[in-house]
Amino acid sequence: MLTKAYIPYGGYFSSPFARWQGSFANDNAIVLGAETAKRWLAEKKWDPGMLDYLYLGTTVGQHYLFYGSTWAAHLMGAGHMPGVTLMQACSTSTTCIYQASIGVETGLYSQPFCLMVDRCSNGPHTVWPNVKGPGGQVESEDWVMDHFGYDPTAKGAMIQTAENVAAEAGLKREECEHVALRRYEQYMDALADDQAFQKRYMFPVEVKVSKKKTNVVAADEGVFPTTAEGLAKLKPVLPDGVHTFGAQTHPADGNAGVLVTTRDQAKELSTDPNVEIQVVSYGYHRTKKGFMAMAVVPACRMALEKAGITIDDVKAVKTHNPFASNDLYLAKEFNIDVMGFNNYGSPIVFGHPQGPTAGRCIIEGIEEVAMNGGGYLLFGGCAAGDTAGAMVLKIG
Repeated sequence: MLTKAYIPYGGYFSSPFARWQGSFANDNAIVLGAETAKRWLAEKKWDPGMLDYLYLGTTVGQHYLFYGSTWAAHLMGAGHMPGVTLMQACSTSTTCIYQASIGVETGLYSQPFCLMVDRCSNGPHTVWPNVKGPGGQVESEDWVMDHFGYDPTAKGAMIQTAENVAAEAGLKREECEHVALRRYEQYMDALADDQAFQKRYMFPVEVKVSKKKTNVVAADEGVFPTTAEGLAKLKPVLPDGVHTFGAQTHPADGNAGVLVTTRDQAKELSTDPNVEIQVVSYGYHRTKKGFMAMAVVPACRMALEKAGITIDDVKAVKTHNPFASNDLYLAKEFNIDVMGFNNYGSPIVFGHPQGPTAGRCIIEGIEEVAMNGGGYLLFGGCAAGDTAGAMVLKIG
């Protein structure tokens, strides 16, 4: 359990998430994320010089990734700042925030910044020398599609892990479709009153189209209208499976940032000093091969146990749910209403750029709990390799 790590209220942002091959498809994710963070800091009138360490979270290779965190810091206007580049698939944001919190807890850092960026569009293709191959042949790897389609440990695609969990837990296609429709309805709540909820945290991205033209992206791209009738018409992704493309997430591009600091500094920087956001605990787990969604439950249990609370003490639950079975399994194991969490949005609707996905979910959870008078937030999400990360925060 942590006691000294805090996030200023308003000390975070998420970009809109852009659809696969959409508005962010041609921009280096590190550059786009760092430039967005620089504009965000300037709007808040925060001097980048106050930051003392950077956690750059990213999972899909970009040009100059070798220099990752230090290059991003320079682009942010914080070239004095060292840092580290962290990759943990879909748990990247969760781990960045926790590692920054440990640094504050131990006094190593004062104000570390977490910048999570990714671009699934136009992913890189790595060519490896095949020294034993005839005629100078090479081996190649697609960073995005190959990894979605094959886990070298479980020997299968990510969608197969969701189907494995659904089969073992006895989940039905109709249940998955009900969840998908509910998550869309919850996302639509975030768009009410001219995106009132999303404007609490969402920061627009400027995309340079040419020397003379810059597009401003202020809303998510790639959210598809969802109806019960439309879901019923879709074919399963795998033969005899329970997930259609309507009941799973889609690859996307985006970025997010979170400042972690001490309680006193958080209060000084907060847009509302009466709202405190404490990072309380972290949980992790690796489950059996090929059952990725199952790992979320024990990770959440660890985070709750370390926080000294139970699921009944939680005000809001947010999950990274690449598949509807993720939420159904978690709800079943915790005996909670699957329709009652992930209010205002989740990756199954707004997409999944890997690195920043959990960060956006945590940010949305903070805002939801703050709107409802404070309390505990539980976030949990799976990650490639049948792993998961979870986090408890206290807002009040």
